[in-house]
Amino acid sequence: MAAHLRAGFVNRYMRGLASPAFGGLAARVPSLAVWDDHDICDGWGSLPVAATNSAVGRTLFSVAREMYLLFQHGAVEADVADIFVDPSGMQLGWQRQLPGVTLMAPDLRSERGRRRVMGEAGWRLLERPVPEPERTIIVSSVPLLGPRLSLVEAVMWLWPGMQKYEDDLRDQWQSRAHREDWKRALRAVLGLRAQGPVTVLSGEIHLATRAEMAASPGPVHQLVASGIAHRAPPKGYARGLGWLAWLGEGPLSEHRIRILPPPGMRRRYVAERNFLVLERRDGDWNAVWHLEESGETLPLPI
Repeated sequence: MAAHLRAGFVNRYMRGLASPAFGGLAARVPSLAVWDDHDICDGWGSLPVAATNSAVGRTLFSVAREMYLLFQHGAVEADVADIFVDPSGMQLGWQRQLPGVTLMAPDLRSERGRRRVMGEAGWRLLERPVPEPERTIIVSSVPLLGPRLSLVEAVMWLWPGMQKYEDDLRDQWQSRAHREDWKRALRAVLGLRAQGPVTVLSGEIHLATRAEMAASPGPVHQLVASGIAHRAPPKGYARGLGWLAWLGEGPLSEHRIRILPPPGMRRRYVAERNFLVLERRDGDWNAVWHLEESGETLPLPI
């Protein structure tokens, strides 16, 4: 089975890397890669424990991890201690310091379970102080600031067929099962915000949107862009998320979370394929979404 999976992953990665458009981009732009469930299998960590902890599940995870290291970091197991924060390799979160900015990406998959997002190895990355950066950018593979998805979890059993989305909802920080982990992550981000501006980058929901969390001395920004190769979701999906966002969500008192439209757009969630570009000029940062149908948004100062 391991040999079969390895061949399948190699074929999948090589098909993507062979794309001329991707090759042109990769030749010009350095990459820092973070993995998520589809680098292993859909819903990894939010599926029943009997599946993920079985011999089949552990073999799948092991091969997926090997291929992630090879194709997304150009690395093998012996390189883990030099690339990731946890030298044991129990989790694959990383941190990079560049002039004026610290980039960090916690690993939300290696230690995930149905009732936890990360283990202590993962929390050490998010909660440890960084050396006084001018700005911190956090890559969270699922949005850290989001609508009240716990409401959907609470009523999903009333509609036949909705149960198939259970692992998708359990994947989110906003899941009822992860409430305490979500609060812990928000407190960690607020601690970083006290040292300097913080921006959270995310994707996963195949939409364009943004959010703000009230903080001192200024808000924490979250910018969400879709996986550009994925087809755009139905407009109704975006409207449904917008309704949940209208209800509001704020698990930490005095730190309100607001879901907001990208600049110049009417709706909070834009159901178009898109990508996001951050620009820094003379120390000022702006974000611009490039939307497949609507074109570029106005620059958003962050």
